[in-house]
Amino acid sequence: MKQLNEILAKSKLYGGTTLLDHSEDVFHCVERFADGFQFSFDKNLAKKGALLHDLGKAHPQFQKRVSGKDSETLLSQLKSDSIVIRHELSSLAFLPVFPKNEWPVLIDMVVAHHKSINGERGILNIKTNYRHWVNDHLKGWEQWFYYGKQIIEKFGYDCPEFITKEEAEKALRFTASYCENKKQGWSPYRGLLKASDHFASAFIEKSEVQLNRLFEIPDLSFYRDPMRENSLYHLSKVDTNDKRPHTLVIAPTGAGKTDFLLKRTRGRIFYTLPFQASINAMWKRFRDTIPNEDIRLLHANSKITVGKKNIEEQMLQPLAGSCIKVLTPHQLAAIIFGISGYETILLDIMGCDVILDEVHTYSGYSQSMVLEIVKVLKQFNCRIHIGTATIPTALYQKLFELLGGEKEVYEVKLTDEELNSYNRHQVFKLGDETEIYPIIKEAVSKKKKILLVFNTVKKAQAIYKEICEQYEEVEKLLIHSRFRRKDRFEKEEKLKDVFNGTEKNPGINPCIVVSTQVVEVSLDISFDLMITECAPFDALIQRFGRINRVRTAESLGKLKPVYVIAPEGKGLPYKKDVLDRTFSQLPADGNVLKENENQEKIDNVYPNLEEFPIDIHLKIKDGKFILKKLTDNKRSVLIEALEIEGATCILESDRDQYINFDWENRINLEIPISWKVLRWYKNEYEQLKIGSHPFVVPQEIEAYNQFGLQLVEHDKFL
Repeated sequence: MKQLNEILAKSKLYGGTTLLDHSEDVFHCVERFADGFQFSFDKNLAKKGALLHDLGKAHPQFQKRVSGKDSETLLSQLKSDSIVIRHELSSLAFLPVFPKNEWPVLIDMVVAHHKSINGERGILNIKTNYRHWVNDHLKGWEQWFYYGKQIIEKFGYDCPEFITKEEAEKALRFTASYCENKKQGWSPYRGLLKASDHFASAFIEKSEVQLNRLFEIPDLSFYRDPMRENSLYHLSKVDTNDKRPHTLVIAPTGAGKTDFLLKRTRGRIFYTLPFQASINAMWKRFRDTIPNEDIRLLHANSKITVGKKNIEEQMLQPLAGSCIKVLTPHQLAAIIFGISGYETILLDIMGCDVILDEVHTYSGYSQSMVLEIVKVLKQFNCRIHIGTATIPTALYQKLFELLGGEKEVYEVKLTDEELNSYNRHQVFKLGDETEIYPIIKEAVSKKKKILLVFNTVKKAQAIYKEICEQYEEVEKLLIHSRFRRKDRFEKEEKLKDVFNGTEKNPGINPCIVVSTQVVEVSLDISFDLMITECAPFDALIQRFGRINRVRTAESLGKLKPVYVIAPEGKGLPYKKDVLDRTFSQLPADGNVLKENENQEKIDNVYPNLEEFPIDIHLKIKDGKFILKKLTDNKRSVLIEALEIEGATCILESDRDQYINFDWENRINLEIPISWKVLRWYKNEYEQLKIGSHPFVVPQEIEAYNQFGLQLVEHDKFL
């Protein structure tokens, strides 16, 4: 018989943590999270749930699997299913240790911390399909009970000398009956256990140190410093002390929106932006200016599982309790659709400040999603701060109404006179793509910094290839979403610090940067000239913000050129009619795009608020949960309906490293990609069953280094 310190909670592949150590880590995490979340938990009861949640891992079948004695490889371990055992169900055999009136909360914490009760291999599925499920989950009970008993007693709780198998069976049958009778709603205790378990698993022996950093209010003294006030940045002079909880601010790029929105906050901050490049840049900015250690960057990927019958998506559980989280709305969308992990996100965000930056970027289903997110955030006592450079009046009015109107919302806009000082672009219209090459040639000869922006990765890659052939001696850079995260971050840093330059170093002249729309938001670069495909008017305004961005007394009134290629073909990934209306609203022949006329122009492009029907997918309607407790939404809403980089790929050359790396290093190897693209290849590529469940793409590393991930796209792309 093994000693307690030989009973594992994690396989060697995942750190080889013992069950005792993991139980201790989760126990401390639950205690910290119960204090930090703005929900009134019974902390003593929650700690019992933490202690109970994984005791079933002492089951001999689980120990056989994690010890690797019946498996030589990871894949064979995962396929070792001679009997159906869910360790969380075996854990509930220890319910008789505690008073029966505590069982409901303990079951909520334990029974579905991995699987929805009605999902595949959830308790209700197992009860229906496996006649001997109770006996299987108690196999060898007389031996492995004593491991659980030792752990319980090490935490100072009394445990009976022995729980009979009959008593354990009754506890499991009670659990099944309890779950069958679950009503609609959400379970904060399930969210608490998930947050704690995930945190403990992520940091292992470092979890206690990391816990000390949680739930800090960010130190924003840098942004509140009166010395940052500058008449060139109009929002820096606007009072932020209005008592109303919510904020709506419209101001051009460079007016100081980020500072203003941050100064409006009072608690922990969730800062949302639409693109990975945006969140990377903002995260780095916060790390450089805010002294708190726990500032997190959350990527938009999720775990997509391709089965024979359907596709399921699961949010990669975000670590809770951070001082500031910089993220895309993908993580927040889980709360309205009931995607796995949504309870933890609700607990984490409850009562916090949420900044929704550049909300104009979302359209179609994504826009409807953001409106629903706003409703839920308000319901959970969040303070919501919305900032944007451009926004259709119809969308503005809708957000204003949702936030509570004049009594609840602090509105800030610049005057026409102030807006006029932000005029900085001359617009030229191009008939087609062939007209760009003489412009590039002339700009290179004048040693200009040139930024080319295209609407798809495929087009950006093709143009970059031509640029490489024509301008071998000119410094060049290609940046888009389909690079490994670590490579993407390095490219963004190179773009800002080497190509763009700094105050002390003017950067590279001439240079050519080819990009997709990832440069639209929050990348602090200022080039001399832009050539871009036509995009929706609000997106173009953001793109233009990367040209002549630096705002000084000397730069005011100076103009730089932007060239816009007329819409062609179907206009994908945008709607052709929106592109046509946008192109018609742009000035031409070098005339100035006037900031004080942009509102009228954008309203001409978007005369009405087009709300897309997502009600059928929502799991919170009119403030009420319509999802049964302890269950998740199995529909792959986020990947089917929303244009989000929800899936991940890795290069075949990274496969072995990915399998052997920890979760943090795996993220660096991942290449995010829209499921709308990847679904065409789901049967062509191997999909790993670990981490983010990435698809393994064979590509020569030399080609990847030059162009990024390349796929044949079937014209279904972003």
